[in-house]
Amino acid sequence: MKELKIPFSKYESSVSAHSNVSDALDGENVSQVKELEEEFCAYVGAEYALSTSHGTSALHLAMLALDLKRGDKVVCSVNAHPNVPEVVRHFDAEPVFIDIVDGSYNIDLDKLEAYLEDNKSKKLKAVIITHLAGITVDLDRVYSMASIYGVKIVEDAAEALGATYKGKKIGSTGADLVCFNFSPHLKKNICNGGMLVSNDEEIMQRAKLLSNHAMVRDEGALEYIYDVTDIGNDYTLSELNAAYIRAQVKEQDKNIKRHQEIAKLYSKALSGVAHITLPDMSNEEHPFLLYIIKIDKNRDSFAVALREEGIGSGLHYMPLHLLTYYKTKYSLRVNDFPIALRSFQQVLSLPIYASMSDEDVKSVISKIKKIAKTRV
Repeated sequence: MKELKIPFSKYESSVSAHSNVSDALDGENVSQVKELEEEFCAYVGAEYALSTSHGTSALHLAMLALDLKRGDKVVCSVNAHPNVPEVVRHFDAEPVFIDIVDGSYNIDLDKLEAYLEDNKSKKLKAVIITHLAGITVDLDRVYSMASIYGVKIVEDAAEALGATYKGKKIGSTGADLVCFNFSPHLKKNICNGGMLVSNDEEIMQRAKLLSNHAMVRDEGALEYIYDVTDIGNDYTLSELNAAYIRAQVKEQDKNIKRHQEIAKLYSKALSGVAHITLPDMSNEEHPFLLYIIKIDKNRDSFAVALREEGIGSGLHYMPLHLLTYYKTKYSLRVNDFPIALRSFQQVLSLPIYASMSDEDVKSVISKIKKIAKTRV
């Protein structure tokens, strides 16, 4: 496969990132992990932040912190990355899938509420809300449901770093736990890392304990003397990764502004192009961490044609009920989630990253128009 002229995504580097990494390599007396956690709390406005080795680690640790057990149920969108139900299944607990709302890519809150109303049970433990592309659902309604039906809310913010809801950053709006991923699906960073944030001290104390094998040490004792008080794992983030991510977080608001500029360029130039439906531009809080269009004529051949023109693209996401494991495990049918199915058949994520030049954007636009003209 030939190299893409404009890939779907690029990692962003900076002088600040290089400086932080150099400090870590030089053994400077700075805990990059501790600095990152403190800076992240300040950035999103949360009381507590705990770094993890990856975004999936943050999700898995969230389930541990909530004491998920065999037979418990966790509700999520059918349009989520496989790591969402995956971490649930690792506890031999059961994911419950809800369709998305028409015109969006996020969970349908009416269907979510109907499910919660019809399935009141102590086994119903949590709801995972995915913020696809950084677009949020009505979170006030979600938190109200949580209170009424006695479930915990975990937000999957893998694609929502820096996104806001009613002016407040995701991570500070009221969820029990929020999970971030610094190297999300199809947007691979040069490093891996995740973050778990919460305002609940008890949950975060449990998460911190379990994040390093549930080891405890007496203050003042020799460092190699420890006890183990529970079943945990190793979710710890390396100093090198933390050093790089610190710069990424610092620059995220600036990067989002560039994403929004690119989105406006795309939408203005592609307006009225046949066979293409553009994202809603009316939401001023949309960070456009993904720019998702719909292709009404054979999306996959459109993506192949783009690739042949040197343009990368992405898909967010393949609905979970179409994947062999979940389809077989839960006897799911293709038409069980019609909105997600129809969306999946059309959606395509275009390249969008802060280092894209206007010329890069114009090139993508030109190739899209060229290919669209070939569709009948």
